[in-house]
Amino acid sequence: MAMTPNLRGALFMSLSMAGFTLNDSFVKLLTDEISVAQVMFLRGIIATGLIYVLAKSRRAIRPLRLLKNKWVALRVVGEVGGTLTFLIGLANVPIANASAILQALPLAVTMGAALFLSEPVGWRRWSAILVGFGGVLLIIRPGMEGFSPYSLMIVGTVVFAAARDLATRKVDAAIPSLYLSTVTSAAVTVAGLFLIWPMGGWVPVGASEIGLIAVAACLLLVGYQFIIMSMREGEISFVAPFRYTGFLWAVLMGYLMFDEIPDSFMIAGGAIVIGSGLFTLYREQIRSKQKPASRSAPRHSP
Repeated sequence: MAMTPNLRGALFMSLSMAGFTLNDSFVKLLTDEISVAQVMFLRGIIATGLIYVLAKSRRAIRPLRLLKNKWVALRVVGEVGGTLTFLIGLANVPIANASAILQALPLAVTMGAALFLSEPVGWRRWSAILVGFGGVLLIIRPGMEGFSPYSLMIVGTVVFAAARDLATRKVDAAIPSLYLSTVTSAAVTVAGLFLIWPMGGWVPVGASEIGLIAVAACLLLVGYQFIIMSMREGEISFVAPFRYTGFLWAVLMGYLMFDEIPDSFMIAGGAIVIGSGLFTLYREQIRSKQKPASRSAPRHSP
């Protein structure tokens, strides 16, 4: 029996989250041996090459002068900052904790859109945002036993990633997504190169490390491709909630690869963050359905 577009979209989204989470898992393994900056550089060389070939085959390459566009530049800065803070945090906190905090990204994007892009956000969504950030505090546990300052790096990732996503909304639609992915991946690679020596210097890598880096880069590309395919297949309201399967993958990988067992604070906080995100998505869908009706309503003369 053929799958419906919504089911295909949900499957692609779940596969995308699996790709991203497996990439994170291999990177976390690598950071036990080599620095975060060296991982950024080596993985970036392979990932950028793969994305460039894909972009070239789809005729998505554009002149580099487009990087002068302030929104493209902000997107690049957000990607570089987000990658650096995430990898530093990931190397030092359980992968499930890092993933749970990252689930606050949709809430941060909604808040940023309201504060900086003047998008209307009602009291229900503001309430969900505040509750969701309360869930993040529960995961981080500032001032309590089990608190890790490296958790704040993941919070920084959310800030950088929200800036990246908000900038993406403002980028001219004529600029292909694959072009943006290519230049941001290249920027992350260059940033990794310049940070290698300040972050401990170059460490010789063997065939096993190179193999893991290559697999991580391929998984990153899998994540990017399937998330694009998911958005093109199904309705966003049906497909988007499957982003949160990434949290389940992170819990599973944390247990299988690192013997990490989530504690009650992390589980409760993650549930609150995900629940708040789902509610925010629900309210956004209601608002989007109301827009056409309000625009099509007859206008009366004064």
